[in-house]
Amino acid sequence: MRLPTACLFALLPLAAQTRGEKEVLAAVQKTFDGMATNDAARILASMTADARLYGVRDGAAYAMPAEQWANHIASIKSQFIERFTTAPKVSIHGAIANVWGEYEFLRDGKFGHCGVDSFNLLKTNEGWKVATILDTEETSGCPTAR
Repeated sequence: MRLPTACLFALLPLAAQTRGEKEVLAAVQKTFDGMATNDAARILASMTADARLYGVRDGAAYAMPAEQWANHIASIKSQFIERFTTAPKVSIHGAIANVWGEYEFLRDGKFGHCGVDSFNLLKTNEGWKVATILDTEETSGCPTAR
């Protein structure tokens, strides 16, 4: 069963936010929505053309172009839900922004991992776009592990 986007956002504990903060979080949510629908084009539409992902999994760092990651997500055909488990911190300065928060990742409704997501965004003529995602992928010590 897929959760509607509005439901996912309702699960995100939001404090009072400025319009700019809401716009930045909406851009991040577009990436999550693309993952939930296994839609590489939707994921990539939320990102800059040269976006990259960096992460740490099992103590090893990795990096990849966003296009490679989005195509991988689309090819798996599992239900992916990634969501913040605490209100993320949003920082904005002019045309750059950062969203930092703890998250959990579910695959087909089952806990996969948790960690910290850090999204770096640029304000473009089309609105806020994700330029980089940095994350940790942890399978132990997760507060919401099921």
